Amino acid sequence: MLFAGFVHSSVYYGYFHLESSAIGFDSVELALRSLRLVTFPVLITLALAVVLPRLPELLPMLGVPAHLIHHILRAGRAVARAYLAFVAAGIVLMLLWRYIHPFVWTAPLLVACGLVLGQTSAAAPAPTRRGRPWTRVLPVAGAALFLMWVVALAAGQLGRQDAERDAERIEQRVAVLIHSTEQLSITGPAGLKAEDLGEGFHYRYRYSGLRLLVERDHRYYLLPLGWNHNTDPTYVIDDDESIRVELRPGTQPRQ
Repeated sequence: MLFAGFVHSSVYYGYFHLESSAIGFDSVELALRSLRLVTFPVLITLALAVVLPRLPELLPMLGVPAHLIHHILRAGRAVARAYLAFVAAGIVLMLLWRYIHPFVWTAPLLVACGLVLGQTSAAAPAPTRRGRPWTRVLPVAGAALFLMWVVALAAGQLGRQDAERDAERIEQRVAVLIHSTEQLSITGPAGLKAEDLGEGFHYRYRYSGLRLLVERDHRYYLLPLGWNHNTDPTYVIDDDESIRVELRPGTQPRQ
């Protein structure tokens, strides 16, 4: 979970030109971010991974006819014995990596599935699987590595998608008004407004048209309205005695 949360955060904040490690998330926050990967298809896949090995015991309990159970198990054994085809398909997709975006995660997933299927009783007789320990350890370890790769690709893809979506809806984020005793070097798109209130004000300079990306330890990471990933910066403001930060509701979409 920490690994998935770290990858998602790195890609998400990297889109806004920030290093997630510099922001300083703790392990709990990273674990919560990993829950972004818990989607309906993932839950179905996990449920199938738990149920399928117990299928020979489950089907009779559900009252499935014996002849139908025989055909189902026969098909399952055929799939398991074709484990090398899964590995080969994954390798082919890796060679076609640049052409299968955004489904690149399917390549390592196929390899991992093939390696796992190759260790089942349906794929190889028991004497073959128990012959030498490394013949079983290496495929299982390889499958684990490929599954970690799948998690990294999926987390990174979701991180990028979440960042692009939030950038498109930037006006809906928390609005930030910066008051400063000194003039700040903040320039940006037309949505960013800088005002000089005059010498009679302690906080003479006011900056509006900013939206909050994240706040950590009195440090505000801000985006201007109309922010563009390719050209615009992300502002980092430290809240000290020379700065006053006001947080206001962002623009809400019409119902």
